[in-house]
Amino acid sequence: MAMASSSDPWVKEYNEASRLADDIGSMIADRGSLPQSGPEIMRHTSAIRRKITILGTRLDSLESLLTRIPPKSITDKEMHKRQDMLSNLKSKAKQMATSFNMSNFANREDLLGQSKKADDMSRVAGLDNQGIVGLQRQIMKEQDEGLEKLEETVLSTKHIALAVNEELTLHTRLIDDLEDHVDVTNSRLQRVQKRLAILNKRTKGGCSCMCLLLSVVAIVILAVIVWLLVKYL
Repeated sequence: MAMASSSDPWVKEYNEASRLADDIGSMIADRGSLPQSGPEIMRHTSAIRRKITILGTRLDSLESLLTRIPPKSITDKEMHKRQDMLSNLKSKAKQMATSFNMSNFANREDLLGQSKKADDMSRVAGLDNQGIVGLQRQIMKEQDEGLEKLEETVLSTKHIALAVNEELTLHTRLIDDLEDHVDVTNSRLQRVQKRLAILNKRTKGGCSCMCLLLSVVAIVILAVIVWLLVKYL
């Protein structure tokens, strides 16, 4: 596609944005070969999202540059061509952002954490290429700091989970030991109950014999008393 010289600021910025979009596409393709979870996939995904953010900044810059092109400096045909190129690149970027749940890409709400597109445009308005590069580096630095904080949070959560797991393991062992002691105590209690039952049975048998013996003695004594009465009366 023939267009203005590559020394044109807008053309140069567009070529850089186009290469960045291709780079993001390659990273998305490589993502499928990584583990589904873990720090590696987290870092790779964060890098993709960061580059999508940078691409959005470049698109804003392209749009801003396009509106500031002096009248009559390019033909209407060239202007329409650049508008179409920018629209196509925006659609590609929006599709990549949507695949990472970075919704409302046109408004850039999720990419830069701003509430309005006007706020984003104000960050690039009046900046030359060097200023835009500085802004991009600042965004990358902010996102790197956010990623580091996220990794610290993940590690802290991991340590807490390990500590909780050790505590649960200890409690499980204590419960198992308690169950063993309960089983032993229950067995001993059953043996004691059996012995008490046998002793109670024996005690009841002994009482019966004693009562019978006392009855016999009482009868004998009564018989003697009757015999003495009969004899001496």
